Amino acid sequence: MLKTIACGNVRPEHVGHPVTLAGWVHRRRDHGGLIFIDLRDSTGLVQVVFNPADNASVHHIAEQFRSEWVVQVTGAVRHRPAGTENPNLPTGHFEVVATGAHVLNAAKTPPFDVTSDAALDELLRLKYRYLDLRRPVMANNIRLRHRIVKHIRDFLDDRAFVEVETPILIKSTPEGARDYLVPSRIRPGSFYALPQSPQQLKQLLMVAGMDRYFQIARCFRDEDPRADRQPEFTQLDLEMAFVEPKDIVDLMEELYLSIVKHAAPGKRVLTTPIPRLTYAEAMSRFGSDKPDMRFDLELTDLTDIVKDTQFQVFKNVTAAGGIVKGFAVPGMAGVSRRETDELIAMARTHGLGGLVTIAIDASLPSIDALTASHFRTQARGLALGEVQAMSARTGAKPGDLILIAAGPQAKVEPGLGQVRLDVGHRLGLADANVLAFCFILDFPLVEWDDDARKWDFVHHPFTSARDEDWHLLETDPGKARSKAYDLACNGSELAGGSARIHQRERQEQVFRLLGYDKATMDERFGHLLEAFEYGAPPHGGFAGGIDRLTATLADWGKNIRDTIAFPKTQEFFDPLFGSPAPVSDAQLKELHIRVVDEKPAAR
Repeated sequence: MLKTIACGNVRPEHVGHPVTLAGWVHRRRDHGGLIFIDLRDSTGLVQVVFNPADNASVHHIAEQFRSEWVVQVTGAVRHRPAGTENPNLPTGHFEVVATGAHVLNAAKTPPFDVTSDAALDELLRLKYRYLDLRRPVMANNIRLRHRIVKHIRDFLDDRAFVEVETPILIKSTPEGARDYLVPSRIRPGSFYALPQSPQQLKQLLMVAGMDRYFQIARCFRDEDPRADRQPEFTQLDLEMAFVEPKDIVDLMEELYLSIVKHAAPGKRVLTTPIPRLTYAEAMSRFGSDKPDMRFDLELTDLTDIVKDTQFQVFKNVTAAGGIVKGFAVPGMAGVSRRETDELIAMARTHGLGGLVTIAIDASLPSIDALTASHFRTQARGLALGEVQAMSARTGAKPGDLILIAAGPQAKVEPGLGQVRLDVGHRLGLADANVLAFCFILDFPLVEWDDDARKWDFVHHPFTSARDEDWHLLETDPGKARSKAYDLACNGSELAGGSARIHQRERQEQVFRLLGYDKATMDERFGHLLEAFEYGAPPHGGFAGGIDRLTATLADWGKNIRDTIAFPKTQEFFDPLFGSPAPVSDAQLKELHIRVVDEKPAAR
């Protein structure tokens, strides 16, 4: 070994003993004779002192040291002189007096300061990712990710789960996103697909009798770029046989709470046991199937209050079968007209026609004393009694601002849910140190796709309907509830799963609803359908994103790129390797592939 101790591990028991260190020059300070360097490796820093009076030749070597040079140092550990200690470092009470030094590798000046966690241009960081990962915040993210994955493996091993690797090269089957295709040289004209998830494979493992399976699985989806997506990602994939949805949800709760306790003990979980909401309840209260429950601002139905109003907008909406919902924002009654206009413009970006605002006078002794002169609104025609009733229903107090939206339920709830998030974060109501978990249950099984004019699955086509709702697939599919469940936290979905269909006739029933004929079923899913005829047990499971979980625990919000060692940009480009990139004509010929340049259509 080129070192006898790691830099961050120097402790009192080493005082008076010789050590050999190796690492990067974190900082160098020349005090006109004495040279001090902070030497860094993956464990931390330690101060090294070079004194020309002790060893002039070693001091001369240290004069050459520069930032990020890789060096080896020998010397003796001693206590730092009184008054020079650094209590912020575990090694801050000690230093190494150098008796030898060797340059292992000189370094060019880095394109950015790797000792700082200051904000940097992301493209530059990704081009020099090997330097970016030296920065403390990035190194901590990767170590946090390691702790999470290690804990998951230990937790599941203790509960008799078996880790099984499934193939990366599989057959292309429709599971929601576009597949990445891999051409076969051995079978010209045929293609493998990279797995969107091991979904069918883990179900086949249940048929195989592998009662408890898990995998830290790599997944690939050729989706359109989004801020919180990567073309390749990692998930915990898990499946269990002979279980019901509650068994799996209970396991998820135990696992994720234990991950927080083990990997992020500084975080506070807002509510335990984790609240369990139906999909309908989550949409009604928060306008989201992954609600941020760190703050209130719950949506309230006001439709019955204004169904006979003289305010024409509300009157027309309710007459057409739409809804009116709103929520009260504490202390925002005094916002300016410009800020109100900004809120309305923001609402329109979320699919709403606009917002009606009602500002309650802060000088009121109580909301019960509300009169026509104590509120301000652009909704002419609203009666005092209607405003009083809406104030009571939303829990508004003097000084509050009520935000109201009207329209079809399918637009009002998610649109107002986004407004709720924007306002909550604008007011700083979401505590970054708090984790507000919730389970969402009873998702719809299918939803109508207006563009394709057909039913589409909400989770995936292997999700089971609730036992009492199977008959609805023949009469009213949109009302059929599934045995699906999601785990959300702070406005992000962390994991999701379901009880699966395990009988061929029911799986074919779902496929027919989705528009597949018998030939298509056999061609795409024949392997799975046939397996169900050989004694497939009831089974279910879930998958949870490792990248997003790490980002949540590391306070990175929806930016999962900073929890991945070598990610792509938001546009799925890799500046470090320059990929994706063209390949040689020889490679294409060997694969029997020809690149066709698309020409613009003639006008």
